[in-house]
Amino acid sequence: MIKTTLYEPATLGAIPVANRIVMAPLTRNRAGAGLVPSEFAAEYYAQRASAGLIITEATQVSKQAQGYQDTPGLYTPDQIAGWQKVTDAVHAKGGRIFVQLWHVGRVSHVDLLGGDAPVAPSAIRAATKTFLNNGFADVSEPRALELDELPGIVDDFRKAAANAIKAGFDGVEVHGANGYLLEQFAKDGANVRTDAYGGSVENRARLMLEVTAAVAQEIGPERTGIRISPVSPANGISASDPQAQYDYIVDQLDALGIAYIHVAEGATGGPRDVAPFDYGSLRRRFSRTYIANNGYDLQLATAHLAEGKADLIAFGRLFIANPDLVERLQSGAPLAEINPATIYGGGAAGYTDYPRFDQASGV
Repeated sequence: MIKTTLYEPATLGAIPVANRIVMAPLTRNRAGAGLVPSEFAAEYYAQRASAGLIITEATQVSKQAQGYQDTPGLYTPDQIAGWQKVTDAVHAKGGRIFVQLWHVGRVSHVDLLGGDAPVAPSAIRAATKTFLNNGFADVSEPRALELDELPGIVDDFRKAAANAIKAGFDGVEVHGANGYLLEQFAKDGANVRTDAYGGSVENRARLMLEVTAAVAQEIGPERTGIRISPVSPANGISASDPQAQYDYIVDQLDALGIAYIHVAEGATGGPRDVAPFDYGSLRRRFSRTYIANNGYDLQLATAHLAEGKADLIAFGRLFIANPDLVERLQSGAPLAEINPATIYGGGAAGYTDYPRFDQASGV
């Protein structure tokens, strides 16, 4: 057995976790009618409940917040009931689960929004695509949000957080990463506003901080986390001042008393060294749990935990084909490969039919 602090228990805000392995959010585009979680979702997440913490696929806080085909929501009674099945299944296996809440902003398409334009801090189209009609299409031209619309978006996150607790989640992760709405406001490549939500580092951080504060006030800061990606170019996002921007953001997040920051280091799903950035600065500024993510394997995870660079490590795509990833890493068993054709959309195939190692090997 490989000996590493990766398998030691920890406390994350209000909850104890069995180990320091986190299942990162993974969009799978399998929601059913009414954008209710898939009929297979409870089994899918329960299969992976040996992770210290599961963070669900990104889940929209309103109809306007949707950016991809068949992604689930958490703003209707049916969606709450669908997620309750998931949380019950995970808890029955002894697992812990947070829901990731998002608003995609400009990363959307009029076909998903009833003909309405996507919304954004500024009317700047994203250089990216969305998943639509079981394929990929360029996103639509957005419109700039009016100042008086922003309190409603904050309230959508607050209501969705309340719904998360109704659905049995242990907590909520605010999605402030990967080029979606909150990051669009934070980064000057997407935000050229001249009001209180644009211009300075402080103004551009305002919406992200207001949303996080509202969620923390609604469900408790000890059940609230946030994901950020300071230098990732995901979904065509860019910033001229990421270190100053995120040093400020993390200072303010620490003052809110939230349970954790979940940091995508480097380019999300890509190279870790895409741009210079001092993640140690964020680690020093945040006095509670730092979850590190992006490009981690067992060796790097073990090293960063041993060096104090992180408290927990989030693994994403490895969990798709390895429902028993925790056990495989701990025993040294080989890792299964993903079938790329079944990542997005579909049913059980490529979702709940990846076997555990003991099943695949006949042990």
